[in-house]
Amino acid sequence: MEDFFIFLSEIEDRRQEWKVRHLLKDIVAIVLFAHLGNMNDWQEIEYFAEHNEKTLKKYLELPNGIPSHDTIQRVFSSINPEVLKKLYDIWNQMLNSNSGAKLKTLLCIDGKTMKGNRNKNQDPLHIVSAWSKDGGICLGQKSSDSKGKEIPCIKDLLDSLSLKDKIITIDAIGTQTDIADKIKTKKGDYVLAVKSNQKNLYDDISTYLNEPDVLKKIEKQGHYLVHKEKAHGQIETRE
Repeated sequence: MEDFFIFLSEIEDRRQEWKVRHLLKDIVAIVLFAHLGNMNDWQEIEYFAEHNEKTLKKYLELPNGIPSHDTIQRVFSSINPEVLKKLYDIWNQMLNSNSGAKLKTLLCIDGKTMKGNRNKNQDPLHIVSAWSKDGGICLGQKSSDSKGKEIPCIKDLLDSLSLKDKIITIDAIGTQTDIADKIKTKKGDYVLAVKSNQKNLYDDISTYLNEPDVLKKIEKQGHYLVHKEKAHGQIETRE
């Protein structure tokens, strides 16, 4: 934790000093702490900080209380993406140092674009997070400067976490053979989404799940299948 706060204090603040009411290091820390509670929207982050202000003051200065969500977004977007990447690396190392005690049965991996980090000189940062479904705790994050680089981020994140005896869920972008192999190699299980853009796999799974013997087995085990029609005409089948 000490290394984390030292790095926060060294981040360059590009704002005009006489206009500053909220410390940059406080704002960045609020965003990261809010992510632990699975708060990603700027208004959610403000609500999280207000609700936990007493606890946050044990670690942060907060000389003028909790900043508004507009201030949080504006200040966060002014930080150099390379600095943010280094910050997330330090944050991940700190979280993973005690990951054995924190990891729960189900780990959800998902990507989110930080649109507030976009300006005329840079693309928004895309962050892939792993969080505990049971505890709502973020256990690791990887970032890139493009949503198209999400797959490498997922692989890097899987490398940084303990997956033994855990169930990893990823949306359709992570339905890749090498990602599934990586999870199995690290002694984890996975639930991956399959859409009709992977036609052969989609058709094979649909055929298998609709076989009478398979349906009886699913019903006997207390599971069920939900058929949901999408707006663009596709049919999605989930267990």
